[in-house]
Amino acid sequence: MPGFRHRGRQGVNTGSAPQEGIQMTKYLYFIAVLALSLSLLQPLPAAGGTSETSGDVVMVAVPVAALAIAFFKGDVEGEKQWLRNVLANQALTSIARVGFNEVDIGTRPNGHEYGFPSGHVAFAGSGAAFLSERYGWRYGVPAWLATAYVANNRVQSDHHKWRDVIASGAISYGVGKLFVTPENATHLAPVIGPQFIGMRWERSF
Repeated sequence: MPGFRHRGRQGVNTGSAPQEGIQMTKYLYFIAVLALSLSLLQPLPAAGGTSETSGDVVMVAVPVAALAIAFFKGDVEGEKQWLRNVLANQALTSIARVGFNEVDIGTRPNGHEYGFPSGHVAFAGSGAAFLSERYGWRYGVPAWLATAYVANNRVQSDHHKWRDVIASGAISYGVGKLFVTPENATHLAPVIGPQFIGMRWERSF
């Protein structure tokens, strides 16, 4: 009988400990990504003022809000797709900025370098693309409007031309299409075997 009680207590402990560890890991993961995102804020020039500050804040807020929505929904796959989407977005944008910096199109209106495409708009757009692709237009429309605000802010402050921010929006949209799937996605694909041909239907929940 004592042995039976011992096994019962052991079963309860081993069942709850991993669950607590997973929950703690999720909170630490969210805090780490939030801190990383906030670190992307760049020092502002003296003439920037409040308008540029608001643009930078919105630029960070959109992708962080996208991650927070996935987190509080308990959408683990969504969190993974968010990370892949942001990393691919920033990698592609950085490569383009370095490449186009060697030609005139890379020069900003204020004379500085690395103007095409816009890194700010690409980062905000990564969050907007994730929300629209993963959770639909109800989440996507406000996020894209916020991204448009960032784009206008960057143009009005002479950091970018319209072609720079439009290119970033296109990159964000395209990367989102490649790396993000709808939350309740349905997949239909042909299946060909040695002695059969059929269709496979899958739906994620």
